[in-house]
Amino acid sequence: MGILDSLKNSGVFKGVLGQLESAVIPVVLSEVLGNGGQGGGLSAIVAKLEQAGLGDQVKSWIGTGQNLPITAQQLQQVLGSDTVKQLAARFGIPVDQLAQVLAQQLPTAIDHASPNGRLPHTA
Repeated sequence: MGILDSLKNSGVFKGVLGQLESAVIPVVLSEVLGNGGQGGGLSAIVAKLEQAGLGDQVKSWIGTGQNLPITAQQLQQVLGSDTVKQLAARFGIPVDQLAQVLAQQLPTAIDHASPNGRLPHTA
């Protein structure tokens, strides 16, 4: 079951997902995590989060326990308002809504990318 499937089944984001195309969230996460090229990959976003003082959250996502939350504001500060604005404009999503969805999904995405409690070597 993918991230979108779990979101649809959870009911938490039904309103948000109703407004977003089903392919938008994975594409945005891919760009944020750097899978598409310039972002530097998973290791880069993890390093940015840790440098911003969010190391405890990151460790919880990579580890095997419960994921600690991150706020939309914290994530927007780490990624940079310009980056979030550009992504929101590209996909036609309000900035605050995109930041909120990313804040909810980034922990899960990083958690899934580190199933054994470690980042993959290619991250």
